[in-house]
Amino acid sequence: MNVLLHTCCGPCSIYPLSRLQKAEHNVTTYFYNPNIHPYKEFQRRLNSLKEYTEKKNIYSIFHENYGLKDFLRKVVFHEEERCTLCYAMRLSETVTTAKNNGFEAFTTTLLYSKYQNHTKLRQYCEKLSKESGLVFIYEDYREGWQIGIDKSRKLDMYRQPYCGCIYSEQERYDKSMRVSNN
Repeated sequence: MNVLLHTCCGPCSIYPLSRLQKAEHNVTTYFYNPNIHPYKEFQRRLNSLKEYTEKKNIYSIFHENYGLKDFLRKVVFHEEERCTLCYAMRLSETVTTAKNNGFEAFTTTLLYSKYQNHTKLRQYCEKLSKESGLVFIYEDYREGWQIGIDKSRKLDMYRQPYCGCIYSEQERYDKSMRVSNN
């Protein structure tokens, strides 16, 4: 199948890409992450994915506009629901891009992270699948967490220290603010 893989960065794409390619899917990565803060972090993640996909000769679609204002407009005063709102924002756009470009299926590297809520992600993606007619490829990529870390370190890739949004950045550095998403 032709699969659009929503991708948050280079390191998080390593294991999901390998699994999808092993299943003989034709994979295109898609970078759409308006949540990432600050701008320099956005650029680092975008560049890490560009470098990795160029090296691996993987076709990619990059949404390079910094969309922080749109993200903040959605989550301000709804901070407790920010992850769910962020999933919806990013994955809805992924499905729209997939539909508009003739893809048969979609998935996301968010399923690679042990810090994301897999139940909510899966439910939302299944809803999008029903609405769009696209296949949602679900796999719990967390089993490859350490494999992706080891390979990204070996490749000397930029590895981010937090999920991406301004709130997760604060939680990363202010231990009293941490929230569990598991």
